[in-house]
Amino acid sequence: MSCIEREKELEQYFTYLLQQYEKLVYNICLRTCGNPFDAQDLTQDTFLSIYRHLETFDRRYERAWVCRIASNKAIDYLKSKKRTEECQEEEFFLTVADSGNNPEEICLQNETKQLVLSVCNQLKSPYREVAYEHFYMEKSMPQIAKEQQQNLKTVQTRVYRARMQIRKLLANAGYRPDGLEKDTAGKGGSRK
Repeated sequence: MSCIEREKELEQYFTYLLQQYEKLVYNICLRTCGNPFDAQDLTQDTFLSIYRHLETFDRRYERAWVCRIASNKAIDYLKSKKRTEECQEEEFFLTVADSGNNPEEICLQNETKQLVLSVCNQLKSPYREVAYEHFYMEKSMPQIAKEQQQNLKTVQTRVYRARMQIRKLLANAGYRPDGLEKDTAGKGGSRK
């Protein structure tokens, strides 16, 4: 048998396989991937693979051979699609800027702000005004000095003294000195 005759025979056999199993291959791919457009692409890939390996196929169990190629193509597609989706998902979460403002943090910030305001309002003048500006409004000491037309050293001293008074007030209210959490072991007690 010449090469030309062999080619003709392979093309005829391929045409036969295409006509005989095209719907079956499409249905296998559709059931596996669930998308008709992807199923069409996978059907084409399946028959392309069949055509490439037609010379080495011994023509026994052709239905099983065609179905195995189709299911392998579909499974490979799902694996690669899953990897792509996972990569895109990871990239998405890496590119999303973390504003740090989740509901719990917002709630804690609001509670802390209210506590700071409450404690600042318990101070006597002039410490109340300086503490409010520095601890609640979060202004720098030079900014406060400029706005109040005070000497910077005076503002620094008042902030220092206000801080000491605030620590005393918080300790008396049962807050630990290292944070704004209540001391659950009692006043001044150590926490295990």
